[in-house]
Amino acid sequence: MSEDWKSVVAEWQGGSGYIGKNDQGGRIQIGTVDGVPGVGPMELMLLGVAGCTAIDIVNILKKKRKYLADLRVEVLGKRAENHPKIYKEIKIEYQLWGHDLDRKSVEQAITLSEEKYCSASAMLAKSAKITSEYVIFESEG
Repeated sequence: MSEDWKSVVAEWQGGSGYIGKNDQGGRIQIGTVDGVPGVGPMELMLLGVAGCTAIDIVNILKKKRKYLADLRVEVLGKRAENHPKIYKEIKIEYQLWGHDLDRKSVEQAITLSEEKYCSASAMLAKSAKITSEYVIFESEG
């Protein structure tokens, strides 16, 4: 397969459980395996948005030479009532900890991620209204 294609596999573990794997050896539990709950398929989509935008924000703030001590991205999704129950509304809540993080830099990083770089949210934005908010917490530098 060409380099343009990405490959993942979900291996059934019995019941409603699967282990998802990528070519690089990354693994994630989907559904319940051996009585232990994992992440649901639709939650994986929200995690994709969280991870995608988090990576962007960290990289953009780093390029701006802003000190970021910690970042938490919570993504909430509201699904349609009828099948296929796609996400109709998504809210992204950013919590950033850093020393002298200014609102302008944070807002620029979020905007760049949401409007230019994060392919996960760009895909979901085709069917869902996506909104975001952020809070900055001061931490020692």
